[in-house]
Amino acid sequence: MIDDRQHIDAPLLSIRGLRGRVTDAPEEILRGVDLEIRRGEIHALMGPNGSGKSTLAKLLSGHPGYEATGGEVLFRGEPLLALDPDERARRGIFLAFQYPMEIPGVSIANFVRTAMNARRAAEDEIPVLDFYDDLQAQMATLQMEPTFAERFVNEGFSGGEKKRSEILQMALLKPELAVMDETDSGLDVDALRLVAEGVVALARERTSMAVLLITHYQRILNYITPDRVHVLVRGRIARSGGAELAMEIESRGYDFIREELAPAAV
Repeated sequence: MIDDRQHIDAPLLSIRGLRGRVTDAPEEILRGVDLEIRRGEIHALMGPNGSGKSTLAKLLSGHPGYEATGGEVLFRGEPLLALDPDERARRGIFLAFQYPMEIPGVSIANFVRTAMNARRAAEDEIPVLDFYDDLQAQMATLQMEPTFAERFVNEGFSGGEKKRSEILQMALLKPELAVMDETDSGLDVDALRLVAEGVVALARERTSMAVLLITHYQRILNYITPDRVHVLVRGRIARSGGAELAMEIESRGYDFIREELAPAAV
């Protein structure tokens, strides 16, 4: 577990009875999610395929293809769901995608500098030299080659390079909440370790940042020890616990939780 992180009584993110679906689809995917995350905490959200993990990530980020049908989400004590995606990003929510898209012709450096300036709103743009000083420092921390920042965003990248690019973006944008959707998807063991080490390094550097790490498997949690683990089944948090819960799922699978839910109406 990461030491010396700040914990503030009021939750940074509070999700209460959240229900949601794909826009215009008849069936709800989320059926009443309750979750609280405080500053400085790392929470892992696990669950079988189709349980609603990625739907939750997309609802938090404001993806137009998904809509909330009930409940509420408070971020820094204020309602989140009515805000546009760009406003959510400005307030400090960062989404690392399961499948990051390519942006040909736009370098990582220019992409991130544009995003940083957008977050500064009425402030002056970040000076170019200051930006590159920060960029080089973060790349050194993440053990990345300096030339990486001049490559076009995700064009020709391996799975590991795409995920490391997002960690670099997160390091520079300094979000309040990082939502990482299936960050371990498609990574080999070496790439997984490098990405996990990047997340841990950022959590140590920014002790007020919270992380919601969404994953199907336990393996990334071999490198990142979460404060809390939640299991999402059939659109609801079926169980919460410490890091040992992830190990139990690794050994027993999700069937034992499904069986516990079987008598209940879902």
